[in-house]
Amino acid sequence: MASPHTPATRAGRIFAWACGAFLIVVAAGLAWIGVRGAMAYAHLDSARSQILTVAQSVDDGPVDASVIEALGADLRSAHDLTSDPVWRAAEGLPWVGPQISAVREVAAVGAELAASALGPASELLSSFSLDSFLPENGQIDLKAIEMLHDAAVEAAPTLRSSEAALRTIDERPLIEPLREQLTNLESQLNVAATLSETAIVLPSMLGADGPRTWLLLFQNNAELRSLGGMPGATAVITIDEGRISLDDTGTASIPRFDAPVIQLGEERLAIFSDRPAVWFSGTTILPDFRQAAPAAREMWTQAHGVEVDGVVSLDPFALAYLLRATGPITLPTGEDLTSENVVDVLLSDVYFNYPDPAEQNDVFASATAAIFGAFMEGSADTAVLLDALTRAAEERRLLLWSRQDDEQAIFHHAAVDGALPETDDNTARFGVYLNDGTGSKLGPYLEANVQVACGFGLTGRHDTSGASSLTIRLENTAPLDAATSLPPSIAGGNYGVPAGVLRVVTYIYLPEGATLSDATAAPQPGFGSNSDGAYRVLTHQVDLSPGETADISVVAELSGSSVTKAVAETTPAFWPSAVSSSCGGGAP
Repeated sequence: MASPHTPATRAGRIFAWACGAFLIVVAAGLAWIGVRGAMAYAHLDSARSQILTVAQSVDDGPVDASVIEALGADLRSAHDLTSDPVWRAAEGLPWVGPQISAVREVAAVGAELAASALGPASELLSSFSLDSFLPENGQIDLKAIEMLHDAAVEAAPTLRSSEAALRTIDERPLIEPLREQLTNLESQLNVAATLSETAIVLPSMLGADGPRTWLLLFQNNAELRSLGGMPGATAVITIDEGRISLDDTGTASIPRFDAPVIQLGEERLAIFSDRPAVWFSGTTILPDFRQAAPAAREMWTQAHGVEVDGVVSLDPFALAYLLRATGPITLPTGEDLTSENVVDVLLSDVYFNYPDPAEQNDVFASATAAIFGAFMEGSADTAVLLDALTRAAEERRLLLWSRQDDEQAIFHHAAVDGALPETDDNTARFGVYLNDGTGSKLGPYLEANVQVACGFGLTGRHDTSGASSLTIRLENTAPLDAATSLPPSIAGGNYGVPAGVLRVVTYIYLPEGATLSDATAAPQPGFGSNSDGAYRVLTHQVDLSPGETADISVVAELSGSSVTKAVAETTPAFWPSAVSSSCGGGAP
């Protein structure tokens, strides 16, 4: 038996004391982190509430400066609580470390905002009112908007850099609640930065430096196109010193051009042919508004001799949202348009009530003019109007393009530029674009169910494999006797396709950089396959008689990626314009 004083026994005791001391230190460190973490979380949660208060206050009028001061205090306190050496040391721990690190990085961004941006933001918001952006007697008060310029110039860079800093945080190991809060904060910063940037260029857009003209496209979802629908009615919006007028209201019946008006490039020619570059009605076949809009602008210029500075696109659903703010309007035909009936009136009833296509186009044009006139009266509810524009933008029913690079950059940040879906380290994004192939107006009778999924079960590997799947079900819900019961302008019967039959041409953009693992389709199999830059593009065509369905399934894989979400952006028509699926991740 060893003596209690032998070297081996003394070494064992020293080791035990060392282990105990280490555990005490670890426990103390964890307790320290737990206490300070709870306090930091409370401050960040309070800051989140203050941000929501600011957002609500913007709807109601100028923001109280005390709210901004309280927000800054919370952000600074959260940073102080998460910047000590013990906190930084804990970031190396497995699983919990990334959560701690993310909280510290968010708090650091908040501290930078408090130091650099909240001062000018307070000045900006304390004098900001949505009513300043509404016209009165057809004119917007530029002086009220120009007052925001200096504060916006100071706040915008920090807001944008803070958003960029948050996007560098790896979301994949984070627990879902923390990942969701991070995503929400990124979105809020993007909105704040975009508003600041908009305040900088808005006077110029409203004609402070000379008249500006915008081509308005009214997309008709009854005849489907990748971006929503065939351009139907058109108009030119002229803005000079804040005074706004609507001119050249009419139809989009521009004849075919003998040669392409823009260069599509070999890849897009292989996918879409030259139709988007020679037919005005075909411009929105292109799923990228950044190319479709310049094509429409050039065709308009050549056909009418009028150069415009930008293009704005709306559809009847966007008009429905706007009518909630302006209230009902009456057309010259005597029909009342409301937010509840405008979609049915413009995408269905008009074809039953007006057999002549020229009369149909007149209804589209008069509806656009009437809604514009209601807006110009200045009687719209500003909060409802903001909600309407936000929803239309989120659903990609409001699209904007400008010849000015600084304005176009803002449109991109605001996600109203109609760009192709962008995949990042965390999210795989598909594009699903549906087109009518017969010139019919059967769009309201097409049901499209799009689903996405990712991870385990798609390729037989673990959920970090980077695999994502897309499934599409298409159904023609037209009456079985559609060929005789529907007006010819709806039922179609062109290009050798029987009346009532839907020919659906689908363009599927895989996530950027993804490879195709599998693709099936029934009852009509087979795909065309091309590339559009970093995108692999599949083309599928199917003819659906009333009551028939078609199914498409695609599996794509992002090599070396561990996505946390799969998203599909679809043609904005009669179904949700985007669907998403969480892939899990972040859990131990």
